[in-house]
This record gives sequence, C-alpha cells and structure tokens, in this order.
Amino acid sequence: MIERRQAMLTLGSALIVTTLAGVPGLSAKSRNSVNLFDDPFARRIAALEAANGGRLGVAVLDTSSGARFSHRGDERFPMCSTFKFLLAAATLARVDRGQEKFDRRIRYAADQIVTHSPVTSEHVGAPGLTVGELCAATMTTSDNTAANLLLTALGGPTAFNAFARNLGDRYTRIDRIEPWLNEAMPGDLRDTTTPAAMLGNLRRLLTRSTLTPGSRDILIGWLVANQTGGTRLRAGVPADWRVGDKTGAGERGTVNDIGILWPAGRAPILVASYLTASPLPFETNSAVHADVARAIAQAVSAAG
Repeated sequence: MIERRQAMLTLGSALIVTTLAGVPGLSAKSRNSVNLFDDPFARRIAALEAANGGRLGVAVLDTSSGARFSHRGDERFPMCSTFKFLLAAATLARVDRGQEKFDRRIRYAADQIVTHSPVTSEHVGAPGLTVGELCAATMTTSDNTAANLLLTALGGPTAFNAFARNLGDRYTRIDRIEPWLNEAMPGDLRDTTTPAAMLGNLRRLLTRSTLTPGSRDILIGWLVANQTGGTRLRAGVPADWRVGDKTGAGERGTVNDIGILWPAGRAPILVASYLTASPLPFETNSAVHADVARAIAQAVSAAG
C-alpha cells in the first residue's frame, strides 16, 4: 500500500531498505540442532552479572533449534524505552485492522515536548508529523514525545496493556508516560516487564503471523535502522551478522536492549537483555549487553 511505503520512506528509508535486502528469512531453519546455551554459556552470563554488581536478566531464543536460555528471565525489570517496540507493533496492528492510517497527521504544541525528542522538537505545530513518521522517530531515535503521542493515539496505557495481553504476555505493563516511566524504583511494578515475556513478544511479532507480512517487515526495518544501540548488542557480534534492536535506559543503573540477531547463513536469534541497580557508569553498563551478544556469537561459532 502507498501509505506503508510512505512510512518506510521517512527517517532513514534507504538504510531500512538496504539493510533488509539479503537478510536470511525468518522462517529459515538451520541444519544445526545443537543447543547453544550449555553450562559454559550460563556461567558466562552469571559472571557478567557478578562483575557488574547489578541485576542482569537475559532471555534468548535460537529460532534455528528452538533452544532457549534464561537468567532471571521471570523477574521484573524496568522496561524504559524498550516499551516502544510494543508501542510501534500495536500501532502497526491497528493499521492492519484499518483502525489507523500511517499518513494521518498529528499536530502537537511546544508544551508537549519532553526530554530527548530529537525529531518531534523540530516539527512543533502545523503540519505536525504522520503516524508513520512518529513510529520511525520513536523506534530509530527513541524520541520520547513521539512515543507519548503514539501512546495517546493508541488509547493510553490501558490499550497498550491490552495489546500485550492479546499477545499472551501476562506481565508487561505501562503505567506512565515518558520520561517518568524511567524512574526504575526497586520493587515498583509499574512500567516493567520480564525478559522471558519480552522474548515471547519478539517471537510472536517478528517470526509469527501476528502482523501482516508488510507490517512485520516495517517493524523489522525500524529495528535494523535503530541509531541508539551502537554500544550494546550490536557491539558484540561479528561484522557479517545483522542486528535489529530497541534500547532503553533509565535511572538507578538501568540499561536495556532487546533485539534480533542474524548470524551469517543462519536463522535469527532473539534476545531480551535487561540490567538494573548497577553501581557502574552508563557506558560500562551498555557494554554488558555487548558482552551478552558476544557470548551468543561465541556459542554460535563453537557450535559450527
């Protein structure tokens, strides 16, 4: 449809289209049925957590073999901006059902701009931005105002949480808007998920028919075109791997990354990696996710 093409042509379309070209099919299966996540892999993830001093939650799915790994996978972690992945997916689902249009323009005022809004801050007033442009902004630059506008258009936290439940996710919840949802208070259930729940959402939205094929491709394109993840999962994989991710960060030593990794010639690996309560600097915490991806890459290499 024309409106889908218009959405993809906003905010880095050339990167999206180029990156998707030649990516191994999501349904492709590898002959390799080895479980990548053996005891040495588990010990390495545990060692990353111990060295950092925070609480690390990791859930991984090898779509080639169906093997799974979980470290604190059922514990709650602050979502921060990783919620934007589900927000964009929920918007795509509404477009699929004819309840939303990518080319619908949303106008907003200067007093609606919140911190970290690199795209929306440049388009205050008429003519505003389209739904597709807002989705691209929040997915590729993590624009916070774009996320707030999309959440309102969706129907607020109630509609967001209903979308998660319809995916079979019983845990993920949004209660506040940006930037307040990044508070990351220990023990606070608000605005949290579990690594295992988010991994399930990645699987349903990126490898299943939850969305139409066109919408799924757009969602993957936004993940691949993300500009905020260069020091996290992306930093830990070999140069011939492709990566799509959505980052998040908040207060109290909270740094997250979720994504899809395509090893060369192999079906993808899905990862949800969450870190909170770390006493270390932001850059060091970002590197933990690179180390998670590095451990995955080494496991793939060892498996042949």
